[in-house]
Amino acid sequence: MEFDRTTTLGIFAVLIVIGAGGLLVSGVMATSTVLMMVLPAMIVFGLVCLAIGVRYGEHRTTRRA
Repeated sequence: MEFDRTTTLGIFAVLIVIGAGGLLVSGVMATSTVLMMVLPAMIVFGLVCLAIGVRYGEHRTTRRA
């Protein structure tokens, strides 16, 4: 499966919405806490993981023997 920019952003957005939506629906935390603290942290962490994953993928493709 090939990931282009649109597919990657779509999957990223779906994962963030599912995670934040689950927290909002479960009532574990206040809505303001989820939206002001958890959601931005999820986005930043996701972007860091995405950047590391892209770099690792580039590394793997250039080291093929």
